[in-house]
Amino acid sequence: MATRKRVESWVVTDDFWRRVEPLIPVRERSADKAYVRKAGAGRPPKPARQVFEAVVYVLRTGCQWKALPKERFGSASAVHKRFLEWEAAGVFEALWKAGLCEYDQMEGIAWRWQSIDGAMFKAPLAQETVGRSPTDRGEKNGSKRHLLVDGRGVPLSLVVTEANAHDVTQLDQVLKAIMVKRKTPGARRSKHLCADTGYRGRRALEIIESHGYIPHVVGRRKEADAKRRNPTKNARRWVIEVCHSCFNRFRKLLARYEKLERSFVALNHVAAAIIAFRKVKLTVNIIYG
Repeated sequence: MATRKRVESWVVTDDFWRRVEPLIPVRERSADKAYVRKAGAGRPPKPARQVFEAVVYVLRTGCQWKALPKERFGSASAVHKRFLEWEAAGVFEALWKAGLCEYDQMEGIAWRWQSIDGAMFKAPLAQETVGRSPTDRGEKNGSKRHLLVDGRGVPLSLVVTEANAHDVTQLDQVLKAIMVKRKTPGARRSKHLCADTGYRGRRALEIIESHGYIPHVVGRRKEADAKRRNPTKNARRWVIEVCHSCFNRFRKLLARYEKLERSFVALNHVAAAIIAFRKVKLTVNIIYG
């Protein structure tokens, strides 16, 4: 029996690149600027696929931008410059949206049961959206990722804030930031939102209900008691924990070393896109690792 050849997690496959390439902006000269060099002169730009693979390499391995293997990706500063250009053009957000659209087409987004939660991580070098981390007794800086996922744990919305930002203060923003809209909205009160006790309180319930959700705010102890009384009962909120764990598998997101908010958010968008693409059935799966 032939064994499948192992492909490293940062390798961009041909199928994956066919989905990314249409989103890459084409560099064109502006008619309003006077250029010293003639068109085509100077060092040619790096191939877009090589740059994107370098971004995935950094995201997967967690290495510094300057530590990119030069023999494989060339100048690290040139890669990072293109990365910022693509972020400004909305490439990575569009890639996440494309992943959700394909996942919705192939599998169908599980809109009925959704879950929301936040996760903190250290941010020793961050200069934006950073605050004192409650888990470190306020002695170290940290940031927080707020996620909304569907019933299978695919990220639908993502917001990055300071570590000391309470979940309830970002609840409305997270629910508004869903990347794709439901094609055929179901009947009224047909979608449920699962959350932990960090979202309890009248204000949180009002926000949840204002977005058309049926709130299910249950603590871990009550979940355990319900499971003990009815062993056949399936928990639903655990998918958000799985999604946060999937983000942590991208070592660049395990601890935040990006100084700028937009750089870190862009890397999260790439990770969210990969997670969405990987939820497609294995027969058409295009992402390795």
